[in-house]
Amino acid sequence: MEAAIQTTFGELPALLLSAPDGAQATITLYGAHLISWRGADGRERMFCSAKSALDGSRAIRGGVPVIFPQFAERGSGMRHGFARVSTWRVLESGVEDGWAFAVFGLGAGDLDPKHAQAWPHGFELALRVAIHANQLAMRFEVRNTGGSAFPFAAALHTYHLVDDIATVRIDGVEREELVIADKFDRVYEGVAPPLALVDGSIVLTLRQEGFTDAVVWNPGAADAAALADMADDEYRRFVCVEPALLEGPTLQPGERWVGEYHVS
Repeated sequence: MEAAIQTTFGELPALLLSAPDGAQATITLYGAHLISWRGADGRERMFCSAKSALDGSRAIRGGVPVIFPQFAERGSGMRHGFARVSTWRVLESGVEDGWAFAVFGLGAGDLDPKHAQAWPHGFELALRVAIHANQLAMRFEVRNTGGSAFPFAAALHTYHLVDDIATVRIDGVEREELVIADKFDRVYEGVAPPLALVDGSIVLTLRQEGFTDAVVWNPGAADAAALADMADDEYRRFVCVEPALLEGPTLQPGERWVGEYHVS
């Protein structure tokens, strides 16, 4: 069995990763977007809205959107940046020590002209996705390949699939365990990993390096009903707990930044 084969997800070209132990992941080239992750136990871990666009017309609602170079409206550019709506290249793939992996790349030359004009910097992004057993590892690298410095923000906006948001607990972001009863949107700066997402008998351990912050989000019933790409009751089936770097360093020419995220 090949570690990586070309496939489609909706209308989007994608890569299907398969580890020797049965773990699988699907990543679309549009956004280098991890849209499905099943551990060796066969259980799906990623939420994807049934109403999400899967034709490249807009960002995918679910999975792990790659946020760069701007978080939300914290800047003058497009909301959450252009990385999640750009088409990435597959740089390499294979199996290493039982882990199936693929590396995706995006550079200034890959951008739609409107994005390149709005953010005229030389850069190269690399996203490495690896799976093994019931573990997911993601590594996000930003390199300044141009002649001028630039500031940036970055995040891996993970939509964790859960049985029911009402019974989920999150440990590590507040002094006491966090329970989400309604719409919730909060930034936690300077978090000390690991964090834990407790969903019934399932406990996910979330570790991050390089990403100094964390964001927890769920739209609640009212906001979910107002979202065109989410069914009214789908808010109950996910929570976003995302590693983030909300105010990244100013990268000088030739410098790089690396953020890592591990879910087990």
